[in-house]
Amino acid sequence: MRSDGAAPGAGPRAGAAAALAALRCPLCGRPLRAAGSSLRCPDRHSFDRARQGYVNLLPGGADAATADTAPMVAARESFLAAGHYAPLTAAVAHAAARAAPPGALVLDAGAGTGHYLAAVLDALPGAGGLALDLSKYALRRAARAHPAITAAVWDLWRPLPVADGAAGLVLNVFAPRNPAEFRRVLAPGGALLVVTPTADHLAELVEAVGTLTVDADKDARLERALAGHFAPAGRTGHRHRAVLGADDVERLVRMGPTAHHLGADELRERISRLESHGPGFAVTVSCTLSLYRPA
Repeated sequence: MRSDGAAPGAGPRAGAAAALAALRCPLCGRPLRAAGSSLRCPDRHSFDRARQGYVNLLPGGADAATADTAPMVAARESFLAAGHYAPLTAAVAHAAARAAPPGALVLDAGAGTGHYLAAVLDALPGAGGLALDLSKYALRRAARAHPAITAAVWDLWRPLPVADGAAGLVLNVFAPRNPAEFRRVLAPGGALLVVTPTADHLAELVEAVGTLTVDADKDARLERALAGHFAPAGRTGHRHRAVLGADDVERLVRMGPTAHHLGADELRERISRLESHGPGFAVTVSCTLSLYRPA
């Protein structure tokens, strides 16, 4: 029996079943099984599935204040659906397909709407996808992004509700990282794929709109954070240009952390200045795809 997901050649339903089988009760650590519209463990802890398909495993009283809001998630879904990040999405799927074992369970830590995970699963026939995110609004979409996805609300800073060695690939795209837990849930021979923005990612928007800057030391900090748990196994740069309309710019800003710092009226005023320069505004999409193997 494989510990890294569904058997090669299995369909989406088998992949989703493998993802569900990897989940563990956050209260006692025992396996969770489907029971009607709930997930239950042998100790009778029960977690209801929402009608949108995701399950909330967070214990009562857990703080989800930092989770992406409904407007942020709506902006992200619309922006990504327009294809402005399509070259990056394709690069992530290609890197994942090369790194993951056949039929692997792909754990997307900080999955958001499931956009990148769905692309990875399309590139990995027979694989299962487990989407973890703190935002229930994002997971409403992730649960329906691909038939092989199982989605669960969870805080990545807590011990993950996932069995030891269950994942063949941990995917982490623009999301928080928990190195010790990522290492624990990876199967032997598994890989961690981290996608981070470079210092010039969307740099044109910093001056024009006032978006937050990316730390130039980000890659070095990533290496330090993962040291002792993972060893570098390759790094690829990705860069493309995207031409955005005013609505696209607004969605792009609204879907990220700048949304917490810039008011709606001020944002629209700044975007109106961009429109005076022409119908399209070109931005640089620049990221690093870093692959790691367990140390």
